[in-house]
Amino acid sequence: MLKPGATIGILGGGQLARMMALAAAPLGLKCHIYAPQGDNPAFDVAAAVTEADYDDEAALQRFAAAVDVITYEFENVPARTAEVLAAIRPVHPNPHALAVTQDRLTEKSFIRDLGLPVPDFRAIDSLDDLKAAAAAMGGFGVLKTRRFGYDGKGQAMIRPETDLGAAWEKVGQAPSILESFVPFDRECSVIAARSANGDSVAYELCENEHRHHILARTTLPAAVPAALGHEAMAIGEKIAAALDYVGVIAVELFVAGDRLLVNEIAPRVHNSGHWTIEGAETSQFENHIRAVAGWPLGITRRRGRIMMDNLVGDEADRWEALLKEPGVHLHLYGKAESRPGRKMGHVTRLLPENG
Repeated sequence: MLKPGATIGILGGGQLARMMALAAAPLGLKCHIYAPQGDNPAFDVAAAVTEADYDDEAALQRFAAAVDVITYEFENVPARTAEVLAAIRPVHPNPHALAVTQDRLTEKSFIRDLGLPVPDFRAIDSLDDLKAAAAAMGGFGVLKTRRFGYDGKGQAMIRPETDLGAAWEKVGQAPSILESFVPFDRECSVIAARSANGDSVAYELCENEHRHHILARTTLPAAVPAALGHEAMAIGEKIAAALDYVGVIAVELFVAGDRLLVNEIAPRVHNSGHWTIEGAETSQFENHIRAVAGWPLGITRRRGRIMMDNLVGDEADRWEALLKEPGVHLHLYGKAESRPGRKMGHVTRLLPENG
């Protein structure tokens, strides 16, 4: 267990690292951010920074020696980077959790082997594999690269009329999976946190709306039966336990009729959990810091009805008007440049429970 005054090392310098550092400060914990050269808004709120590439082993070793524990804001941490750091300091979540969630085939197989509901999927290593899998799935599916895809990147929709050769080219002929198309009613997610001693908590299921493959809005309570909400929370905690996980984990889910299907796992704090900063007794960021520090986890109870909107691209230019709106909590990430599709901030609205 860390003591107040200890330093948590964070890989990545974006908004998630920034919000982790902001959550650590009131607890008397310091954060040291490690990130390559670039626009790193987390640097602005950190006690210390290291600007170096993830393959710079000398810099990694100096960074690890300067902190007490290490975590990260993104899942695509190079395996060698994790190995170098783990040889010097504890890394949470553990490298095994990284390995499982960095590869969609490994991840989907892991979820299925836990006995959890998951869409049908097939490994795709060639155009012939894609043709056979598409035929088996009735011509409908989603082709996804096994590694490094996010916000809709590295994906291609498959329909009966799709040129499969063009779809295979779109994903760069990279090792992929084809997932069956799910005619879902809603997209939801559940955020869970787990500590090293096995204690775990989960936040209430939230409902997500995506635009152009980017999360646009999260609302709570989700418009699903209470039983599905409880099932989602149990799924999040079961996955965390199976990974011997320490920290916050997000599980994205499809709601299809009266059943849930696990879409994917994010081994980190998550965009759909930003509502927790004002909308829960303990934010996802504070619970992540508590978990990696070995501290007791905080209560996840929701406060009222919640609506969280991402500010993407020039939407952040509305900051003045948003500040004039009663009950709005504005978060700008301090990024130097606004670009289409880039998450620049978010706003959370807390509404009366029965309003």
